[in-house]
Amino acid sequence: MDDRSENHDIDVEGGNYERKISGILDDGSVGFQQPLLARNRKNTTSQTAIVGANTCPIESLDYEIFENDLFRQDWRSRKKIEILQYTILKWALAFLIGLSTGLVGFLNNFAVENIAGFKLLLTGNLMLKEKYFHSFFAFAGCNLILATAAASLCAFIAPAAAGSGIPEVKAYLNGIDAYSILAPRTLFVKIFGSIFGVAAGFVVGKEGPMVHTGACIANLLGQGGSRKYKFTWKWLRFFKNDRDRRDLITCGAAAGVAVAFRAPVGGVLFALEEAASWWRSALLWRTFFTTAVVAVVIRSFIELCRSGRCGLFGKGGLIMFDVNSGPVLYSTPDFLAVVFLGIVGGVLGSLYNYLVDKVLRTYALINQRGPGFKVMLVMVVSILSSCCAFGLPWLSHCAPCPIEAEGKCPSVGRAGIYKSFQCPPNHYNDLSSLLLNTNDNAIRSLFTSRSENEFQISTLAIFFVFVYFLGIITYGIAIPSGLFIPVILAGASYGRLVGRLLGPVSQLDVGLFSLLGAASFLGGTMRMTVSLCVILLELTDNLLMLPLMMLVLLISKTVADCFNKGVYDQIVIMKGMPYMEDHAEPYMRNLVAKDVVSGPLLSFSRVEKVGVIWQALKMTSHNGFPVIDEPPFVEASELCGIALRSHLLVLLQGKRFSNHRTTFGSQILRSCKARDFAKAGLGKGLKIEDLVISDEEMEMYVDLHPITNTSPYTVLETLSLAKAAILFRQLGLRHLCVVPKTQGRPPIVGILTRHDFMPEHVLGLYPHIDPLK
Repeated sequence: MDDRSENHDIDVEGGNYERKISGILDDGSVGFQQPLLARNRKNTTSQTAIVGANTCPIESLDYEIFENDLFRQDWRSRKKIEILQYTILKWALAFLIGLSTGLVGFLNNFAVENIAGFKLLLTGNLMLKEKYFHSFFAFAGCNLILATAAASLCAFIAPAAAGSGIPEVKAYLNGIDAYSILAPRTLFVKIFGSIFGVAAGFVVGKEGPMVHTGACIANLLGQGGSRKYKFTWKWLRFFKNDRDRRDLITCGAAAGVAVAFRAPVGGVLFALEEAASWWRSALLWRTFFTTAVVAVVIRSFIELCRSGRCGLFGKGGLIMFDVNSGPVLYSTPDFLAVVFLGIVGGVLGSLYNYLVDKVLRTYALINQRGPGFKVMLVMVVSILSSCCAFGLPWLSHCAPCPIEAEGKCPSVGRAGIYKSFQCPPNHYNDLSSLLLNTNDNAIRSLFTSRSENEFQISTLAIFFVFVYFLGIITYGIAIPSGLFIPVILAGASYGRLVGRLLGPVSQLDVGLFSLLGAASFLGGTMRMTVSLCVILLELTDNLLMLPLMMLVLLISKTVADCFNKGVYDQIVIMKGMPYMEDHAEPYMRNLVAKDVVSGPLLSFSRVEKVGVIWQALKMTSHNGFPVIDEPPFVEASELCGIALRSHLLVLLQGKRFSNHRTTFGSQILRSCKARDFAKAGLGKGLKIEDLVISDEEMEMYVDLHPITNTSPYTVLETLSLAKAAILFRQLGLRHLCVVPKTQGRPPIVGILTRHDFMPEHVLGLYPHIDPLK
């Protein structure tokens, strides 16, 4: 939904509502005005975006405090006990978000490990009986059933749950909302779709979906439940605004990372570095508290599962990669190897992002054809993944069990580093140990420091190619899927490969090379540094790797930035979301605010005819309308403020009208409460179709002053567009009023919204401008 207002000629049957630009009605009231400099300049940027695997309308969020008379009255009337209750509730919700996300994360891991464990045990037992075809069909059949279940949930129930969800959460925290992005059904499908998708053997992770899951849980708690599912809490009325929900969803995103990686500090830093667009110290405290709760919950369940009461779960699902057994010794030549890993990671990461972008655009065309095609695409990728995972180990040679692994080789059960596959006794197939295993166990095997020769060089090369390209092909299908695990798998495999090649001249253990390879590939794709460094250190519990980790992340990010943007930034752009960057583009310094403002503009008088407002709301889908104070209420026309569409609908529904064109805002203040205008939950707001207004009421008047934000942010029309963009983003605005520099003109030139700062709009107006200058 667009946030600006446009002018239309209005002619309502049964009432004289036709208004020409700067015209006057028969009764002498001032009509819609056109104060814009560019009368026919339109903003043609798209008002839809891809959310998950679905295309839907988008609109901006109201992160600004809307200071109207009702807000001031409510704030003045609040008692100390209500303020204390609000503060306590914020911390209570942070606790509940951490507790709920921790529980969901554990159940997710518990289900994945048991479902995948059953599948792998069945496959392994049939292989031991040399029933190879039966084993393949059991393996591929289980994968196909699980994949179809995950795809059906996403395709038919909640398309917004497809993908990792991190780009959507990042866009929401930037101020972009879309239907069902954080809805309860999206949460349901995200949880179960992620379980089925990861257990189906896809090269995907559950870490990205856990971030989205945490955000959905925070939104569900913050909006007071869901009326649709008869699950509401009226005492959460304080949080019926986008600003408080934004803080809660930031806590939820941090909790998702904390539960996925057992990295509470890394979760806070992830929210700060990658997810959130606005940050402050109070939010830091609450986010840290939330992740601390997650850490306690996860630790409690780990202790529970060590007693063997979690089936096949054990401690495998709550990943903790052990690289402590290898000595952390390095010399000057090792730094050169780390630099090489960083450069390779940057190049491969940028290529990965490029290919992911191309695949996503291709899949978007397929997904647009309907839910059936989404499910068929998932089934095709599932069959391809199963064929590769079961077929490639036949290319690997059987290796004799190492002497130090006596009693552990070949591995018995669903996991293990020495899987026999088709090998004779006392031999193992190292490639099957990576492919016919859960992703977490595969990473654990690559990070192990017990022996350098557990994986052959050819095995590592084949596995890297498999994970690299199948990860690209898999991401974008209609299942909840994360990128962290595929990237860590690919990076760890080529890192261990480099470690094997440099073994004679390097003091670093191959397990540490795997860790550094994973870090370099993560830096090359994600373009994060601090949060990734801390997450990996918390994952491996190895602080001695800090200097090398920092170096490889900085190098890989620097190299990759020379080619393209981070993977999540690219996906946000590809999905068509009008994301506001934290910096202005270079060409914006050559323009001023009035150069890009769109028009013509529709504005209301302070006391306006009901029919005029109703028709304007019916004919447009815009959210912000300037309100002008005009004679006889003031000596000269002046900007009163901005009225929101949602507030206008509530005001019209209440039918607080007058037969005379006079101010009667005090009466509205006495009969209305601020909570009447609070933002409803997802999809529950009033629509113009819900209003029933008679012809007689159309001729009446309504005073807009009580619902008008009388202190909107304004800038002069000559302000640099670069400064306007930075101001817009840092303040979290939805509307930025542009006012004239000289007197004697209409009091407002136009309204800037995030769409007016988008490159396609600016460069469309001025195609001669060089985007790089």
